[in-house]
Amino acid sequence: MRLVLLGAPGSGKGTQAQRLEARRGVPQVSTGDLLREAVAAGTELGRAAKAVMDAGQLVDDATMLGIIRERLARPDAKRGFILDGFPRTLVQAEGLARLLDDIGQPLDAVVLFEIDPLVLERRLAGRRTCRRCGRVFHLESNPPRAGEFCTDGKPHELYQRPDDTEETVRRRLAVYCERTQPLVDHYAEQGLLRRIDADGSLDDVGARLDAALREGV
Repeated sequence: MRLVLLGAPGSGKGTQAQRLEARRGVPQVSTGDLLREAVAAGTELGRAAKAVMDAGQLVDDATMLGIIRERLARPDAKRGFILDGFPRTLVQAEGLARLLDDIGQPLDAVVLFEIDPLVLERRLAGRRTCRRCGRVFHLESNPPRAGEFCTDGKPHELYQRPDDTEETVRRRLAVYCERTQPLVDHYAEQGLLRRIDADGSLDDVGARLDAALREGV
């Protein structure tokens, strides 16, 4: 199973990727996590990415694709992967297609999480991230379970990211809509696109995701 999950910030794709990883045994590949990991490890690509970020610029597509290539070469990705947060543009999608063709792991499906923007704003207002492990929770729909601890054995240290404030959320959604529509059209033309209603409980959305995957994976 080789997937790309598309969806606006707060659409739930990251949470569903984590749940899908647990059910299917294939890794969630988050570009944000990969960048932080590469920088912390001091790899060649990580050093290149850090230099770009320290200059206040976005990491270029070639560096991102190199980091993704390294991640997909690990043993746990041999059975598949769930790409979360990449690609974000048509150029990135085309680069990803070439990379996956090179390693003989073409995509099985691309799932678009569709949800009303007003619902997204409410969702993001309650979103919290663990400062230590990076897991994303929601104060109402997906809080840490009773007795659940972080990877270091301590309680999760939750905080609200600056980009989850109301004004920032609206800007992010506008940028997302502008950039993502060409991707949606691109994958629809290839016959890879699946659409799901991302509004509802975690279990309901997970069931819709599983149903969509049964169509083509």
